[in-house]
Amino acid sequence: MDDKSSRNQKPKTNAKQKQLDQHRVKDTGKPMTTQEGKKRSQDQDQLKAGIRGPSLRQDYEFFEKMSHFVHEEIPERVVHARGYSAHGEFECYQSMRHVTKACFLQEAGKKTPLTLRFSTVQGAKGSYDTARDLRCQGVKLYTEEGNLDLTTIAMPVLVNQDAMKFPDVMHAYQAKQADDIPTASGAHDRFWDYVANNVEALHMVLWIMSDRGILRSYRMMESWSINTYLFVNEQGVATFMRYVWKPVLGVHSLLQDEALKIGGLDPDFHRRDLREAIDQGAYPEYELGVQLIPMEDEFKYDFDVLDPAKFWPEELVPVQIIGKMTLNRNIDNYFTESEQAAFNPANVVPGIDFSNDPVLQGRLMAYRDAQQHRLGSANYVELPINKPLCPFHNNQRRGYMRQRIDVDKVNYHENSLANNTPYTVPPEEGGYTDYPGKVEGYKIRARSDSFKDYFSQPRIFWNSLTPIEKQHTIEGLSYQVGSVKSDSVRQQVADILVNVDKEMAYIVADNIGVNRPRGEHVPVATSYPSLSQANTPKYAYTQKVGVLIGNGFNSQEVTNVLNYLKKNGVFIEIVSEKLGTVTGADGTRLKVDKTFLTTSPYLVDSLYVVGGRARNEAKFHQDVMSFIRVAYSHYKPIGVATTAQSQFQIKASAGVVFAGNNPNFARDFISAIAQQRFWERT
Repeated sequence: MDDKSSRNQKPKTNAKQKQLDQHRVKDTGKPMTTQEGKKRSQDQDQLKAGIRGPSLRQDYEFFEKMSHFVHEEIPERVVHARGYSAHGEFECYQSMRHVTKACFLQEAGKKTPLTLRFSTVQGAKGSYDTARDLRCQGVKLYTEEGNLDLTTIAMPVLVNQDAMKFPDVMHAYQAKQADDIPTASGAHDRFWDYVANNVEALHMVLWIMSDRGILRSYRMMESWSINTYLFVNEQGVATFMRYVWKPVLGVHSLLQDEALKIGGLDPDFHRRDLREAIDQGAYPEYELGVQLIPMEDEFKYDFDVLDPAKFWPEELVPVQIIGKMTLNRNIDNYFTESEQAAFNPANVVPGIDFSNDPVLQGRLMAYRDAQQHRLGSANYVELPINKPLCPFHNNQRRGYMRQRIDVDKVNYHENSLANNTPYTVPPEEGGYTDYPGKVEGYKIRARSDSFKDYFSQPRIFWNSLTPIEKQHTIEGLSYQVGSVKSDSVRQQVADILVNVDKEMAYIVADNIGVNRPRGEHVPVATSYPSLSQANTPKYAYTQKVGVLIGNGFNSQEVTNVLNYLKKNGVFIEIVSEKLGTVTGADGTRLKVDKTFLTTSPYLVDSLYVVGGRARNEAKFHQDVMSFIRVAYSHYKPIGVATTAQSQFQIKASAGVVFAGNNPNFARDFISAIAQQRFWERT
């Protein structure tokens, strides 16, 4: 990890933020006006005919205020409706000019401003963050050659192999049309009926049923391009490319029980986590990696490089780390900076092009139409969050909400009145040109036979999981498919799972009350360490510790421990019976952040149990023990202060660190916090 001292420095304002500053307005201390600037003398009552009379149609001020309100919500995204954003920058680690002429990758140290939006897929805007779901990440890089949108998802495989199927899978995945239930869950008949009868979907569904489907934090989310792009260099040589964002903090997840509980306790858990980390200067960081396959090696592997339902194993196609994204500024206005943010994988710069990946080809057509429908006009690119940093000129002039005031006499190409401007730019001067890939064949609606191995990679993924990850995946499958009411659909799901792993399919079948399936899993023994979260980096940095404390604590001991935790970048939340302060034995006071009523053991990563006195000793003891039981049963680290050892009966076990007779307690506790889970605990 980088030097933590640099993390707390306020980021310098980059070019995009300077551009956005032109649109940022503070209303504090200003007189109230109408949208057209007329000062308002009253904003409490409608204009009426008499003090008790009917309101008048001439009340323009009311009409303006109310009509604006009822039009404030734009159409919700049909997918990715629930999301959250932040700003940051990308820094290139090394020149990639040997494979691409993309401007932002030409020299080490080059920085490019960006905005980012995380999102879930299934749930509506009002759903909750921690649902088991596919998560997505859109990054808009404001390069000097135009906007580049990198769209990724938190799995290296997609649910369908051709864009023609995307409406079908989403119709099946989303809430039923009859009752709009369930929200933010795929645990229903229609979705699993789709999976059982569209076997290409099984691979990604297994990833979602694993720990990958319930992230601990957006700051700990790995995400892949899924689609295959092309890098193209100055010599016109193309290379197949997929990219991946790797979080510096590692990839970490919630348990299924935690995800469900947190959904009710704090529906905004991931949003709040991201915002608080940035506010505290713990800027989330993600390294950008690329996997490269020479064009001549297109048919070298036992997977098709154009198949979006297959991953490129890192062990076979190494990930080359080429830069880092740092999120260093929170948004000021959710609507203008997140809800109006519009991403499109067709937004590329010279040096990046498209392969014949059938899902990518479909996405290139769909996104602009979707954004234009959602935001109401083709002019959505002029919104501040979407506006490129570099100048843009064309012959478009009209449409809803046009903001530019173009003063040219002509708005058509090939003209004499404006010397044929705006003019096209040759490739050698930066004009975008498409890679001249060879195309031949008959018009056909079909899929390559090389796409049709549906079980080998799901089997490899299963083989790569640790026993505890396999257990969690079985729990995820059993919970989701166990919610399906149709006996036939549950049986069909068990029947396809046997192709991945016979033992797993038997356990799931038993759990969901159907017959054990016939057949055997595919004879594949391959496994890859890169597919298991057990091999991810682990840090105590930014983990949240709940400090359970009352009055009369050992001030020196507790203060030393808290200072050590803060020094190591651990987030601390003081929890007691009431807000205000708690007082130590020597008069030291600590501010209480949360009470036992306003927080929960599900909302922290570990506990530091200090104990002490309280007004209601019995209730205090009960609350502390309740927190301990939940943390212990979810394998979280627990640190026990000397005052708590005699007050609470806490048994010794893996990940439980006692301060008594332990001069290295703070250091040992930090190590336990970094470990995060102790699966061997009984």
